[in-house]
Amino acid sequence: MDSTGQGTPPELTQQELESRLWAAANSLRGPVDPADFKAYIFPLLFFRRVSDTWDDEHDRALTDFNGQLTAEIEADYHRFQIPDGCHWRDLRRLTENVGVGLQNILDRVQQANPNTLAGIFGDVGWGNKEKLPEHALLNLIESFNTLDLRPSHVGHDVLGDAYEYLLREFADASGKKTGEFFTPRPVVRLLTRILDPSPPTRSTTRSRLGGMLVESANEVIESGGSVRQMRFAGQEVNLTTSAIARMNLFLHDIEDARIRRGDTLRDPRFLDAAGRLERFDIVIANPPFSLKNWGADVWARDPWSRAACGTPPPSYGDYAWVQHMVASMKPVTGPRWCGYAAWSPFRGGSEGQIRSCLVRFRSTRSRDRAATKPLLLDFDPSMPSHLPSHEADRPTGPCSVRGWVNKVREGAQPEPARRR
Repeated sequence: MDSTGQGTPPELTQQELESRLWAAANSLRGPVDPADFKAYIFPLLFFRRVSDTWDDEHDRALTDFNGQLTAEIEADYHRFQIPDGCHWRDLRRLTENVGVGLQNILDRVQQANPNTLAGIFGDVGWGNKEKLPEHALLNLIESFNTLDLRPSHVGHDVLGDAYEYLLREFADASGKKTGEFFTPRPVVRLLTRILDPSPPTRSTTRSRLGGMLVESANEVIESGGSVRQMRFAGQEVNLTTSAIARMNLFLHDIEDARIRRGDTLRDPRFLDAAGRLERFDIVIANPPFSLKNWGADVWARDPWSRAACGTPPPSYGDYAWVQHMVASMKPVTGPRWCGYAAWSPFRGGSEGQIRSCLVRFRSTRSRDRAATKPLLLDFDPSMPSHLPSHEADRPTGPCSVRGWVNKVREGAQPEPARRR
């Protein structure tokens, strides 16, 4: 039996799951703008997964203890606690003011899991019938009700891939350029392969949707390592996006991850006991390119000493991100960082001075290199881009420049790498 008491549906293939999730999203078309689909779909998807996971855990506890199961024993089986009246089946029993009832259920689930789920369902006003008419909400709930998302039925990898499929579709449906909302998976995979994470490792990112942390974990698993030996952290300024990133990590079964909300350049949230920037073995990010109004007015007096190489222009925050990443990396033991950015590495002025400073900076015994991003990995080929990477050198290693390489467009001749 599934959580609705209607019997277990047949096992879903990856394609079927993706198709049905996209059909659920399309049930909102009309009353809800496609740009807002993600704010409604992901919380319900996650809530259904949490409820179905609870059922799986309950069944396992019953099997292990037969007639000896107590509430105290069962509590140890559950990753998340679901208060009485807050299971998916309880949502299905609502017939009026469903949005208000759903909001109450989600709030109570968050309150019951303050260390893991606080704020994870975002800030959607489920009871606002002007934005989401009740008939549309009931249709959406019914779309999810036909799915069986128990981990024993739908693995973390399958659901995680379906989740990323929705991210891509939402980016397209909203009319946004892919890189503004979702970093293409082949690009993320290239970055993580360059970094070659291996446990024990502490990894951080400018979070967006958590895909870079997920792919870092996948790289470790494919290499025969264990994610349990890794620690993940990420920061994102947007409330909905940070919530989606947290859900993404949970759906991929990555537990030891800290996603914090805040403006990374103005208010970095990962600090040590002394108030200094926390240091990581690997730093990876897809920051917003050429960010305007990024905080140049306070950068020169940055209390976290990230402006060692200067202040970028007020309308181009690219090298502020680079310097933040360098400052967040362990100087010797940290293997490397790698950033995916869509800006020219050859702009002059203050950016040129910062770049020269970074290249010559020997106090951390570092070396810089940049690699071309292959054309097929770029979902927006109109933007000049490259993959800068900065590797913390071994104590006896030299400081050298491997070259900055422009992206080669289809049919164009490659420019020679520039050397200093």
